[in-house]
Amino acid sequence: MPDNWIQIRGDPSIREFLFLQERKLNEFDYHLDEVLSCVADLICNYGVFHAKVHFSSGQVTLWLIDDPLRYQVHVKDEFLKLNAYHAYPVKTYTRDAVITQNCISKILDGFKQLRLKDPQVYLRSGSLNVINGIVGLNFSCDGSHYIDYDEFLLRIDDITC
Repeated sequence: MPDNWIQIRGDPSIREFLFLQERKLNEFDYHLDEVLSCVADLICNYGVFHAKVHFSSGQVTLWLIDDPLRYQVHVKDEFLKLNAYHAYPVKTYTRDAVITQNCISKILDGFKQLRLKDPQVYLRSGSLNVINGIVGLNFSCDGSHYIDYDEFLLRIDDITC
């Protein structure tokens, strides 16, 4: 990535009506800690190297180190009921990761912070790739960010649409 932080402005028509909308709580919002804890567990112990949490639509997309060309999609209740111990085999955390395991929960906590920060400007989806160290963010304003994980952790309070 040429820069530590790339911000892309989205569809102007979405931005125009941003303050006429408000986030509605959904199943993932009611179980946010559980969802993020499961994602952390899947990354640290089950071979997931890239995870994207679609907070607004209640789905999680996973890429596994043993099958990186195919992604797995888990939706709402199915993800909340997912027993990682049966869905995927135990896998040692990849040595190719640039993100240490102790940073995974901190990054996911940052997703929670951005999801709950504001009822109008909120995180719609967040992704984390432990191999390249990139955090991807998509907000209600249709703006996107791609940022190195360490920069994300340092500047979480500066991130907005």
